[in-house]
Amino acid sequence: MAEEGAQPSLEEVRWRIDAIDAQLHALIDERATLATVVAAAKRAAGDGDKFGLRPAREAQVIRTLLERERFSVTPALLIKIWRELMADSLARQGPFHVSVYGGHAQARTLELARIRFGVAPHMYPVGKAEDALASARTQGGVAVLTVAAETPWWGRMLVTPQLRVFAALPCLSVWGPTAALAVAEVAVEPTGADDTFWVTDSPKPAAAIEEALGRDGVAASLLADVGGLKLFALAGFYMDGDERLARAPGSLTGVIGAAPSPFDV
Repeated sequence: MAEEGAQPSLEEVRWRIDAIDAQLHALIDERATLATVVAAAKRAAGDGDKFGLRPAREAQVIRTLLERERFSVTPALLIKIWRELMADSLARQGPFHVSVYGGHAQARTLELARIRFGVAPHMYPVGKAEDALASARTQGGVAVLTVAAETPWWGRMLVTPQLRVFAALPCLSVWGPTAALAVAEVAVEPTGADDTFWVTDSPKPAAAIEEALGRDGVAASLLADVGGLKLFALAGFYMDGDERLARAPGSLTGVIGAAPSPFDV
């Protein structure tokens, strides 16, 4: 090895990289083994048929990683690695499949779905939003749907309260604005920095609705306006029945879920 204070040679750097690769390989294999043990324990406890997706827990893990001291690794690299690890663990616990409805933006929506859920789950492109939502109601099902849809699929969720939006894609603002939402029959919990997704049938302009919400202390931004139904992102975690939303414009309104805010904001 190089003397103290001396620049290591290229050969020494490559040797160190090889050594780190071996350590990473062993640790990843151990992690996968532990995920298999968790799956067996859940089956033994009678919970083997429950979908193990825990979006709030995943967000907390990623935020903790990003808060740790680092010198060279980027947030994007950390997130991609841990998303793959967490998706693999989830797939080992039972059925896990993703249906993707992208409309005219199918390629981009598929790309975002793969970034978010990795290579572990089976991923199926579908031609209709209702097919994606129906798939999300099956065991281990997740639907990823574009917000630039030709039909207001988010309105269907007002009458399907079991389904909840739990993720906004992409999860880093440097990767672009919110272009798709992930939906599943899963518990949605606050993570400390969240955006809530709210639907209204108010015919008022989006600016007027945002102003009305703002007077009640709710910061809102329009995501989509299709077929008389508007989809807004609200800064913070809101639940159905919140009196501030009850006073908002519209006769048919409701919260359809929430997701962690972008990790780099």
